[in-house]
Formats: sequence, structure tokens, C-alpha cells
Amino acid sequence: QVWQIRLDLHLLNHDGNIIDAASIAGIVALCHFRRPDVSVQGEEVTVYTPEERDPVPLSIHHMPICVSFAFFQQGTYLLVDPSEREERVMDGVLVIAMNKHREICTMQSSGGIMLVKDQVLRCSKITAVKVAEITELIQKALENDQKVRKEGGKFGFAESIPNQKITAFKMESAAVDTNNVEEQAEEIIMKADPPSEVFAKPILHTPGTAQIGEGIENSWGELEESDREEAAEEEGESEVTAFECQKMETEDTSTMRETKNDEPIVLSDSEEEEVVILEPQEPPKKTR
Repeated sequence: QVWQIRLDLHLLNHDGNIIDAASIAGIVALCHFRRPDVSVQGEEVTVYTPEERDPVPLSIHHMPICVSFAFFQQGTYLLVDPSEREERVMDGVLVIAMNKHREICTMQSSGGIMLVKDQVLRCSKITAVKVAEITELIQKALENDQKVRKEGGKFGFAESIPNQKITAFKMESAAVDTNNVEEQAEEIIMKADPPSEVFAKPILHTPGTAQIGEGIENSWGELEESDREEAAEEEGESEVTAFECQKMETEDTSTMRETKNDEPIVLSDSEEEEVVILEPQEPPKKTR
């Protein structure tokens, strides 16, 4: 039986050189991790809880740290730890992973550049110096965390969040004086101008419809040409519809007047629907 360890890295704010930051975060997480203690007696394996035995750290013998180098103008200029903007304009990048014993773990080069031997050796020497500095910082942070845990103090991510920041989850408590709240509110009301009285008048667009107030204006700015043409066409169609409604009303009144003279009623002049009015036939006259 073996332990299966899975390491997930979540990027919160990518501002360039994510490989170096991810390698440091990953190795620190593995060094900080504690697994449950176990004992083996024959074929019987016992896994102890944290209350029974203190968890034990992993057996990590060395810490490989990545250091990235950005090249500009076909290797003429060299830059360590490029930012996000610098990565956009660089010609190529070289990543070297090394531990504090100057043992190269991996090396990767990408981009449209060709590096010579002297450039690679120069980058490896810079990597050795940077890895020694970063490894010392990691070991100090782990020692401080272990010391605070033994003393029973506060530790972890929550304690590392600074106060009085926009992205902080906690703020220091501040006293608020609420003794003269009512007096201050009355003073503000007395100084304020009274609201203007608005009388809404109904607007009659077409017969049978009305609107109170001017309505809500468009808050998305001015309309484009295509939108203006569509709006103009809709207004024109509404005016034509209103005119046709008025015309139909006048035609209906004139038709009603004509029916008084016992004239046939013409319902529609459309060719699609032909209306035929059947009149009663006169009975045949009886002859002697």
C-alpha cells in the first residue's frame, strides 16, 4: 500500500512568469504537507488519526526551483523573471530548474531563437544564485510556521491577509457615534429643497389608446443609423395604421347611413373574399 498525493495549482492573478511562481508554490506545499502516521505489524497496517499521533512530513531531499529567462533581439538582451507585458514582446524564453546543490533537474527552451553555449552557461550561473536565495526564504517560512504552530498562535492564509485593504476579508472595528442621528437627520431635511410637484397629463396617440407621462428614455445613448431607420419605419407604420383606423370609422358611419335607404351592404372589396348577399325571392302572383 502506498500514499497517493495530488497537487493542484490554482492561478489567482497571472502577471507573467507563471512557471517560476507555480514551481515555488508546489514545492512549498509539498514541504508543508503532513501525512498520517502509520505502523505495520506483519500484514496489518494501522493508520493513526492526528489525535493519536502527530502527522509526519514527506521525505523531500531537495527542492527544485524554476528560473525563467526572457531574450530580446535574438538573444542580445537577457531578462530574469519577465512580467506579462515583457512576455508579449520577447523573442524566446529559457527555463532552468535547479536545486541548491547546483544540480540541473530540467531545462526547456521555447521561441524562435537559437542560444549558444556561453548564453546557457551564463543563465545556469544566474540560476544557481537565484535558487539559493529562494530556497533560504522557503526554509525560513517553513520554520516560522512550525514555530508558531507549536506555540499555539495564529497561522495560515487567514493570518497573512493584511488589514485595511480593498481585497481584505476582515477590517479592524471602528466606533460609530449614533447619539445625534435624529437631530442631524432633521437638520438635513430642513436644508433640503422640497420635491417639485409633477402633474401627469394623459397623451392621446391614437383613438382608444392613451399614455400618462413621457415614458422612460433610452439609457444606451444615441441610436445608430439602422436603428433610427427602423424606429422611423415603426412610427410611419403606426401613423398609417391610425389613419386607416380613422378612415374605417368614417366608412362605417357612411355605410350605416346608406343602409337606411335599403341599399345593399358592401362588406369588402377584396378579390380574395367575395361576399354575395342573398335576397328573398318574391312569391309568385296567383292568377285566376
